[in-house]
Amino acid sequence: MKVKLLHLLIFFAATTFWSCNDQCKETRVTRRFNNVTRSLMELRTQVGKQSPRAMEHPGKMYVKGDYLFVNEVKEGIHVINNKDRSHPESVTFIKIPGNGDIAVRDNILYADSFSDLVAIDISDPSNPIELNRVKNVFKSGTFDGGFWTLNESTGAINDQDVELVTEIVEVNCEEDIVPTSWWEGGWFVDKAVFSSFSSGASSSAPKAAGSNGQAGSMSRFALHQNFLYTVGQNDLHLFNIATPSKPTDFAVVNMGWGIETIFPYEDKLFIGSSTGMFIYDNSNPAAPKQLSVFQHGRACDPVVVHDDIAYVTLRTGTACQGTQNQLDLVDISNPAAPQLIKSYQMENPHGLSIDFPALYLCEGELGLKVFDIKDKFNVDKNQLANFKDIDAYDVISMGKTLLLIGKDGFYQYDASNPRDLRLLSKIPVGKAI
Repeated sequence: MKVKLLHLLIFFAATTFWSCNDQCKETRVTRRFNNVTRSLMELRTQVGKQSPRAMEHPGKMYVKGDYLFVNEVKEGIHVINNKDRSHPESVTFIKIPGNGDIAVRDNILYADSFSDLVAIDISDPSNPIELNRVKNVFKSGTFDGGFWTLNESTGAINDQDVELVTEIVEVNCEEDIVPTSWWEGGWFVDKAVFSSFSSGASSSAPKAAGSNGQAGSMSRFALHQNFLYTVGQNDLHLFNIATPSKPTDFAVVNMGWGIETIFPYEDKLFIGSSTGMFIYDNSNPAAPKQLSVFQHGRACDPVVVHDDIAYVTLRTGTACQGTQNQLDLVDISNPAAPQLIKSYQMENPHGLSIDFPALYLCEGELGLKVFDIKDKFNVDKNQLANFKDIDAYDVISMGKTLLLIGKDGFYQYDASNPRDLRLLSKIPVGKAI
């Protein structure tokens, strides 16, 4: 009897411990895609001004004169009077369904609206007026991983709304494989949830010529002479803006797959893709010609340029499924044959901007790093600062002022001393100004 009782106790204990050790709970955040059909006829009636509103999902930013334009992903553009950078003031919100990118020439703002390019008069920023629209020029795109396509035959956009779903699930504690997630502070998070904002990775653009504005390195729009260049996932699209208020569809250059960002510098276009950096000769702005491709492993790839060096960031944890977190310096003195100078290990680099010799590099939720880049072979040994208390997605250096945007809002800093950035103002997500 005692032997049977002992066996029962051992069995009960073993069952209890197996249950304890092998049955665990995890909190997972995943994305749910809901298919939506949107009428182009209706979408085209919705562009217009609205009262200022709080930022909820900020994306690309753009600077023109005293005004700041911040994309609300897929919704439109916040127009902000930034004359006093310590006290920015919201002016209006321009509703633009399916918006992800911005560019400004003179008093004309160009924006994508799903399949269309829209030209908006911002002579009076408080009263934006749609002037013209080039229809059905963008065939597809992504927002937060959700994919949309144009169906010209039905006059509709086949879209996907993305919903974040949090759930607690029971798993086998012994299991060590989570193919669609990574461990983050006790949570399993879908890899692509925090990939980036909207369709598209920031550094300041080169000094704007004429009356163009200034974009970041994550931009898919660029202005040069009489042309607006836009990049989609597969192509470079040219629009003639000789008459700024009347953009016209001009040409399309097929580039393959995985195109992400565009950065104009002097008479060249530097285009980031998920597999490499394309360099185009743009001495004839109406007919850019490919000079070379600097290839790298698969990763999201914004690029900026200063003198004869291109600065490229590669990162993991994105829809690009990259395996590298690094900053590459590339010699482009011969743009037909770019050569790697050196790679520097980073944590999770996003956008970047240069006010030589200072390089500002965003590390996402890990903050902002500042480097002195005079010595191109020892950039990692010349880190000036690491600001960890901010979420840094994209950054634009304007000399003594630094503009930064992240998931938690928009920041402006006095950058007179790059080692000691001084906060001038912040527009937090969820709070109107």
